[in-house]
Amino acid sequence: MEYSPEEYTRHYIVEALFRLMNEYEYEKIAVTDIAKKAGVGRATFYRYFKSKEDVIAFYFEHNKKGFVFSQRYIPRCKEDYLQIVKDVLTLFKQNVKPLKLLRKARLEYIYLNYLNENFVASFRKEHPQENKFTPYIFAGMLFNVSMAWLDEDCAEPIDSLAETIIDAIL
Repeated sequence: MEYSPEEYTRHYIVEALFRLMNEYEYEKIAVTDIAKKAGVGRATFYRYFKSKEDVIAFYFEHNKKGFVFSQRYIPRCKEDYLQIVKDVLTLFKQNVKPLKLLRKARLEYIYLNYLNENFVASFRKEHPQENKFTPYIFAGMLFNVSMAWLDEDCAEPIDSLAETIIDAIL
């Protein structure tokens, strides 16, 4: 797959922010630091992002391919739901390092906002008959469970955790 220069630039900026977060407190990282680490100028940073938080939001948006919101089918049975939750948890576990950095910087709200926005959009499209608060219940549950799982270094096996989540929903 061929990437555009804009996609590479965004990627370098995201990587730069997470590398800096690994070394410094988030509050002490300036846009200038991110731009320098990414090998771009401040103007280039602002061409793609309004703030450091926008970089993190882009990170989630860019990685959403594996999340439930991009599934190509509507789940019909418990096994379908289990597979979706397993896919989400697998992606979460693959991204544990950046997520721990966000947790350390107390930026979990960006992840929660991402989940809320995407669950709402998904429910509007796939389940318009549902109560308008239902997607927030799902997003909140996934957020809280995933943060607790993260705090325990994702020690609980994915299959077991997925069963627990689905049993709570269905």
